[in-house]
Amino acid sequence: MTDPIWTPSRERIEASEITRFLGFLADKGEASLPDSLALHQWSLEQPDAFWSAIWDHFGVVGDKGAAPYLVGEGMLDARFFPAARLNYAENMLALGARDRDTPAMVFRGEDKTEERWSWGDLVDQVSQLQQALARAGVGEGDRVAGLLPNRPEAIAAVLAVASLGATWSSASPDFGTRAVLDRFAQIEPKVMLVVDGYWYNGKRIEMADKLAGILDGLPSVGTAVVVDYLGDAGKVAKGLRGGVTYAEFIGAETPTDPTFVRMPFDHPLYILFSSGTTGAPKCIVHRAGGVLLQHLKEHALHADIKPGDRLFYFTTLGWMMWNWLASGLARGAVLMLYDGSPFVKGPDVLWKYAADEAFTHFGTSAKYIDSLRKSGYAPKVAHVLPKLRTVLSTGSPLLVHGFEYVHDAVKHDLHLASISGGTDIVSCFVGGDPTRPVYSGEIQGPGFGMAVDVWTAPDTPAKPGEKGELVCTAPFPPQPLGFWGDEDGSRLRAAYFELFPGVWCQGDYAEKTEHGGFIIHGRSDATLNPGGVRIGTAEIYAEVEKFAEIRESVVIGHDKDGDQRVILFVALAEGHELDDALIKRVKQAIRAGSSPRHVPAEILPVADIPRTKSGKISELAVRDVVHGREVKNVGALDNPEALKLFPKLS
Repeated sequence: MTDPIWTPSRERIEASEITRFLGFLADKGEASLPDSLALHQWSLEQPDAFWSAIWDHFGVVGDKGAAPYLVGEGMLDARFFPAARLNYAENMLALGARDRDTPAMVFRGEDKTEERWSWGDLVDQVSQLQQALARAGVGEGDRVAGLLPNRPEAIAAVLAVASLGATWSSASPDFGTRAVLDRFAQIEPKVMLVVDGYWYNGKRIEMADKLAGILDGLPSVGTAVVVDYLGDAGKVAKGLRGGVTYAEFIGAETPTDPTFVRMPFDHPLYILFSSGTTGAPKCIVHRAGGVLLQHLKEHALHADIKPGDRLFYFTTLGWMMWNWLASGLARGAVLMLYDGSPFVKGPDVLWKYAADEAFTHFGTSAKYIDSLRKSGYAPKVAHVLPKLRTVLSTGSPLLVHGFEYVHDAVKHDLHLASISGGTDIVSCFVGGDPTRPVYSGEIQGPGFGMAVDVWTAPDTPAKPGEKGELVCTAPFPPQPLGFWGDEDGSRLRAAYFELFPGVWCQGDYAEKTEHGGFIIHGRSDATLNPGGVRIGTAEIYAEVEKFAEIRESVVIGHDKDGDQRVILFVALAEGHELDDALIKRVKQAIRAGSSPRHVPAEILPVADIPRTKSGKISELAVRDVVHGREVKNVGALDNPEALKLFPKLS
């Protein structure tokens, strides 16, 4: 058995929110549980009591209704808190707003812009936006869309929308016109909040022409509210149908205490979108109560976020981690917002921010961690980070050398929580546990209240070390309400419940470990099958990413003569070329680190790798190009021009 890379101290365990929650359960006579493993087991055996305790312990504002708190048979018919009434925004403001002068948000842009909002500032802006949106005709069930950078106005906007019982949806301003319309045209927003422009990688990017084209394709939008970032909001608003600046929109309203429309637990809070690389993006509708309880649980128990902590996640409004970040307000955390490139002036930009503002939690992607590692940069050399307790990583599997890099180059006494879930549930299936050891390359365990397993066939759990499909076998509160426009639920059932009837199948190829953790090997639909043996792409990436000569890579299966060949495409770091010696070394490393079946039949150079808007490598798009098939939704890619670099293979 391998040694852990980190073990929490006794003091840290005793001070954890998990320990506090265990004490709460004991004091209330609900359960006497020795540790987090016992808590997880109890949460599966007594889901009604567990989620009720989450509501009570974290002081959810609203009417919980009478027990039972879980009704219905099976995952598709289950309902949590059927008699409850609550408002997401009311709960976001309940804790921190008790002291109007304390900080709620800090924003830093790559153009050196910096803004600070107190809880009083946030409450006032939510109040003004609420009144202005109501004046614009927004009410229960209406949709409001945001095409905004990760600025404070976006947080205020989602809370104002939720306060009215309306539904929020967002995208990042770097999305192309077609990508925005593919998403927002389906849900027909009544009001849209946009930005006059933004900065990225040192470039000033204006939005006026793009916004005009987007609004031409969204006849449902009656009001377009322009947030000022570049100083051009007034000019941009004049050129838009229904255009008004953010300052003008809220300026006529007097700040008061916001009011909150309490809605059922299952009321639609968010519409999020799938990446859309295999067709039009799916519009995934999320329930307010499920998001609230799940995020409270994950922030407090899994990430150990406490009131006053400084929570950062590098994200845009086009990724579900922005919604996850926003919910940190319910814990009384200070949200640390950033917009722009994380490498605008080298690898130090986010770590200088972390040091300047004393981050306690630093969230990012596995890709960012690997890019830092390859750059040779070590944050601990440049900065002292005494308050930093937790680093969170998601987006793709964090490999062994990523774990080792964080502990060697950032901070040794650090809870490194690799987490995995999806836009599908706007949260996690598996994640961190601050009271248990961390092992390199492994996600620590399943989420509390989440019956997560790995199956190789229906009702056939995998043994530790055996690979299969990541599943959830029992209902959970953040299950999506459905897909927008999927009236009979057939598309939802086909997406998640077709492979194993009645059981949620996430589409991740995974394994359980001897430590009770999980390893995600990649998406199931990108899994390779050479010689009829199923292998995950992450096992190949784990070896390739060790090579400093290779900047990025993508591996796909190429169907030929009734079999499948493994093809590896590599984008080389500056100053390097793909010669026979490098090809040989890469193949040897893959053979030694994985198996002979993992060794690519061919390794080919490309100048760039296609990525989705959230930064994930699009293996499926490359696979389609290589097989001569049409890529169904090029607009879902951040750099679609990269597809032209890939050959059709015979």
